[in-house]
Amino acid sequence: MAATALPVLAMRAIHPVTSAFMLERRFFASGERACEAIRYHWVPWREISPEAALAVIASEDQRFAEHAGFDVDAIEKALRARWSGGPRRGASTISQQVAKNLFLWPGRSFVRKGLEAWFTVWIEALWPKRRILEVYLNVAQFGRCTFGVGAASELFFRKRPAELDLAEAALLAAVLPNPVRLRVDAPSPQVRGRAAWIERQVRHLGGAAFLAELGF
Repeated sequence: MAATALPVLAMRAIHPVTSAFMLERRFFASGERACEAIRYHWVPWREISPEAALAVIASEDQRFAEHAGFDVDAIEKALRARWSGGPRRGASTISQQVAKNLFLWPGRSFVRKGLEAWFTVWIEALWPKRRILEVYLNVAQFGRCTFGVGAASELFFRKRPAELDLAEAALLAAVLPNPVRLRVDAPSPQVRGRAAWIERQVRHLGGAAFLAELGF
């Protein structure tokens, strides 16, 4: 317990200088997943556009403020889709993705998923929601070797993350399902369509007022 809880507790205040996913891409991945260098630098919450936070919530986890790390409804829908032979559905919350990206490795094994759940419990217990979202925005992969909204906004839009507008933030969020194949700088019709959907979802949530209601 100490081996997992103490690093999580420390990162409530200490900003990560790297993540398990960055290390995997740098030293252990092969082919298009491999990176000779990683683009990443930490950006504090106050220097990130609210539009970026709204876009990832709208895209990845609209019940982020309500659940305790696991979206039971999304998990049930994903299981029903799998049992019925339908298309695979994602059910990971932002908290689960932070646990995976920060501490674990890519894959779908039961061991990895079990550890992901374990770290998610500790993250939800020891971090406030705003810290979870801040870390997610900083460690999520937005391009082949590009991690974090700071590096992504500067690379793709030549601006600071505080200056991102909704269209740009939605485009970043649109590639999160597969940031190696999907590209911000050359968006496919699929990416553009998903970005437009994310923009609509942000407006449906209530925009910046939604974050204010959450106390962010």
